[in-house]
Amino acid sequence: MTAVLPATARRLLARAARAQRDGRVPSVVCGVVRDGGLAWSCGRGDVAEPHADVQYRLGSITKPLAAVTVMRLRDEGLVDLDDPLDTHLAGTPFGGRTVGQLLSHLAGVRAESPGSWWERSPGTTLDGLGLDDADRVLPGSRRFHYSNLGFGLLGELVAAVRGRPWEDVVRDEVLLPLGMTRTTPRPSGRAAQGWAVHPWADVLLPEPEHHAGAMAPAGQLWATLTDLGRLGAFLLGDTGDVLDRGTLEEMCTPTGVDPSSTGWLAYGLGLQVAREGDRTLVGHGGSMPGFLAGVWVDAEEQTASVTLANTTSGLDPALPRGLLEDLRQLEPRIVEPWSPTPATVPLDVLGPWYWGPAPLVLRLQGDGLLHLSGLGRAGRASRFRQRADGRWVGLDGYYAGELLEVAPDVLRLATFVFTRTPYDPAAPVPGGVADQGWR
Repeated sequence: MTAVLPATARRLLARAARAQRDGRVPSVVCGVVRDGGLAWSCGRGDVAEPHADVQYRLGSITKPLAAVTVMRLRDEGLVDLDDPLDTHLAGTPFGGRTVGQLLSHLAGVRAESPGSWWERSPGTTLDGLGLDDADRVLPGSRRFHYSNLGFGLLGELVAAVRGRPWEDVVRDEVLLPLGMTRTTPRPSGRAAQGWAVHPWADVLLPEPEHHAGAMAPAGQLWATLTDLGRLGAFLLGDTGDVLDRGTLEEMCTPTGVDPSSTGWLAYGLGLQVAREGDRTLVGHGGSMPGFLAGVWVDAEEQTASVTLANTTSGLDPALPRGLLEDLRQLEPRIVEPWSPTPATVPLDVLGPWYWGPAPLVLRLQGDGLLHLSGLGRAGRASRFRQRADGRWVGLDGYYAGELLEVAPDVLRLATFVFTRTPYDPAAPVPGGVADQGWR
């Protein structure tokens, strides 16, 4: 891990200091992650030192960690994203809604749990929530509807499949392997007090803290800045033995779009995906009474930003993304040099192809993936990874999940046939080619 330059550190500190003052935040700690660790951090306001080892509540940043526990079950073959909830957790009013819908907030589950305001009230069990049909507020897959209750259900699913509490599963399978040893369900050791700041005077009111019970996977965990930085490194691809990198990429793929956002904001599987100008950021925000948090990663720059504050409201939500922009402007990533790599497919299958009269090009990337895209004009683009049977499966774009068969004179993709010349009469073009040819 390389520390930022002094000029960069000053710019980052100035942004954090202004956010703390203008937002009237009792304390804020923030940092940027590069090369697997905190390359810079600071604490502003009434924060103990060392600031990076003080616990703050993560709020909804708990959700990505909950999602990882679910995806581990999926990768082990114990759960499928298309499984109805009833398959693993019977007796709820959401039995027909799927695991994937719950992860992407597309299950139509009400936003909050019934009863008392769960964020400020002691938690209860799943049975104690008293769920009924009224808690299904939308049809499944109809539209994005953020649901804290949905992630409470996912935590119960993990507990049912693993046979032990979700908190134990996330600790043993995710937090400890990632080195997040100061991330706990309740404050432990040095921890900040959560505050509400009066809107019209500079006075404080302490906020309550408790265990959220069945709702814990939606926003229970506390963590230090150092630990949150480790989560940032994980989201940048340093997944270790916790999760396959391909699964992490799957989680980062936009699924449900949040139409209430003023910008381009979507949700993957337990992760938020935001478009900022010409780049895509992945991460999650968090809030609980007395606390605000954020973790966002820029995969192109291989950087992350992390912020923690002990206030119910007031901190500029753009602070984490602003830190990333400052870092990109002042210290842009120097990419690895290009070097040749062995071709994993015959060279004669690469180059121009035609979908009818439309030209495309098939390229082999250095990571061993095939990339099909328009040639000289816009066209459907997708990357493909080779399977054990020799065919290639689409990873993204229009052909995500579709199978590609590659031969020297023809590409078969879905029901399409791509040929070496436009409508090659010698190829098996569906519908045939007129005898008179081009004229």
